[in-house]
Amino acid sequence: MTGKIKLAILRVVFAAAVAFAQTSATDAKAPPKAALLTFNKNIAPIIFQSCAECHHPGGPAPFSLLSYKDVKKRAKQIATVTKSRYMPPWPPEPGYGEFIGERRLTDEQIRSIQHWVQEGAVEGVRSTVPSAPKFSEGWQLGQPDLVIKATQAYTLPAGGSDVFRNFVIPVPVSSPRYVKAVEILPGNKKIVHHANILIDRSGWSRRRDEQDPEVGFGGMDVATESESFEPDSHFLFWKPGTPPHTEPDDMAWQVDKATDLVLNMHLQPSGKPEVIQPSVGLYFSDRPPARFPMLLQLERDGALDIPAGKKDFEVTDEFQLPVDVDVLAVYPHAHYLGKDLQGFATLPDGTKKWLIWIKDWDINWQAVYRYTRPIFLPRGTLLSMRYSYDNSAENVRNPNHPPKRVVAGNRSSDEMSHLWIQVLPRAREDVRIILQEALMRQRLKKYPADFSAHFNLGSILLSQAKPQEAISHFRDALRVKPDDAVAHTNLGAALQSIDKLEEADSHFREALRIRPDYINAHYNLGNLLLSRGNPEEAIIQFNEVLRGQPDDADAHNNLGEALAIQGNLDQAFSHFEQALRINPNHANAHNNIGKVFAIRRDLASAVAHFEQALRINPDHPEAKENLKRAQAQIGKK
Repeated sequence: MTGKIKLAILRVVFAAAVAFAQTSATDAKAPPKAALLTFNKNIAPIIFQSCAECHHPGGPAPFSLLSYKDVKKRAKQIATVTKSRYMPPWPPEPGYGEFIGERRLTDEQIRSIQHWVQEGAVEGVRSTVPSAPKFSEGWQLGQPDLVIKATQAYTLPAGGSDVFRNFVIPVPVSSPRYVKAVEILPGNKKIVHHANILIDRSGWSRRRDEQDPEVGFGGMDVATESESFEPDSHFLFWKPGTPPHTEPDDMAWQVDKATDLVLNMHLQPSGKPEVIQPSVGLYFSDRPPARFPMLLQLERDGALDIPAGKKDFEVTDEFQLPVDVDVLAVYPHAHYLGKDLQGFATLPDGTKKWLIWIKDWDINWQAVYRYTRPIFLPRGTLLSMRYSYDNSAENVRNPNHPPKRVVAGNRSSDEMSHLWIQVLPRAREDVRIILQEALMRQRLKKYPADFSAHFNLGSILLSQAKPQEAISHFRDALRVKPDDAVAHTNLGAALQSIDKLEEADSHFREALRIRPDYINAHYNLGNLLLSRGNPEEAIIQFNEVLRGQPDDADAHNNLGEALAIQGNLDQAFSHFEQALRINPNHANAHNNIGKVFAIRRDLASAVAHFEQALRINPDHPEAKENLKRAQAQIGKK
């Protein structure tokens, strides 16, 4: 029997929104004050480099600044907003993190704009103007290697509050591909506040979509299941004006056959019905990933209960690194009451390193900030966030007049306190599961009754062969959500691993009572029944698995084992063959089909399959014994 137990780990997308454009710029030096400043020679380079990314036809800004006529019309306004540093938007304080694409104007550039306006906003010699940048309404990185699209259009109602909708988009690949960049074309940008991409290999989101009568399904905090540990690793966020980011080839992320992308979109009604049908463009690398970043989240939403009129409400969170890492990027997030957002690291020797400091937070100018050079943080470093909120009438961004109590939530009128940090562990081996375990333990210190933290920590501990501690966390998870089929299944798997078979059986059956189509529960119950000498009922369970997943090699192999026990060798042989067609490197299927050949006295074929099983798994005990027997029988002839 295969002995493999199928588990699930929950992955959650938290509400987020990111990134206005980040455009790298070379400072345009102001000429001597005595010289007459002109648009074409002195001002156009500044505008094109630092403003045009948003201010172009079809861009996120309300007007274009690609011509002298456009700029002259708003010259005084431009002088005012650049002098106050309201524009171009660049919230991080200088000296508290060095970031790629910094849009902050130099003092000389600001003085140049002031003098140009004071001198009459002269155009100058047209031959001296640089070429205006070009922007595409389509794919910014060129034609993608693969374009996928929501299968149906969705109509957003004319009115009401914000809508959070999830569009499930299958990725039509037959073998693993490696994604180095992704772009989103929302199809109707004026109603899209932001979008997140979630990778789903389990089919969970597809089933959820089928249960919803409308296109896609609702909800902002989306949890999916995964049979392997796959933490969020890249900032797959989008907001109007966000430039796409291309990862190094060796840091691409993998997409497999039967993978779905879930486009988690925050939509805002416009006053009339709006149709939207988003597309996603994927850009592939030929190289499989060799470096595996991970997103760490500091947050304190549970402490957000901000009284009306409170001017300096503060929340904090911290996380101690269990491994050495390089920090690649950071993304702070709050809503309208956010004021002062700090992220920093305290090294084991007490040294403080700033990750980011935004002293005047504005939700309209949030972004993912990528460091010009990775920041090394050794094991034992304490990551910290300290956010303050202003719920007074003096806060010009306060959406409530007069102010009212505000708590945590997904709506823009609620609040959030998130600091996402992308790190790249320095260890040669993959140590992300160590980071995830530490994150879950830290989360349980804040929220002792958190279902996802108990569930995921239990799954991690079971994968580390710590079933007793895993069982404790699965039981805690079920105390929070008694009717969660996935938690019952994982608890059953943990109990099965320590031979508490009766109790394991009861949890698998309870999972199927709650969710009759849950494939992992059918599979694990079939395995348990097979181990207890009940092939007849095991066959029923494995057939249920194959009804939902016809290409499950493990289920074909185990169904073959159950049929062989009943003496149905021909049917068993057929399922072993199917398992090997799906997965030619299935050691157990090679061993099992070898046993059938041995029973049929085809010892040469039996030996070939036993040897192949051992090439795949040199420590396969049954294949070793079967090979000896077959070779001995050949020797007697």
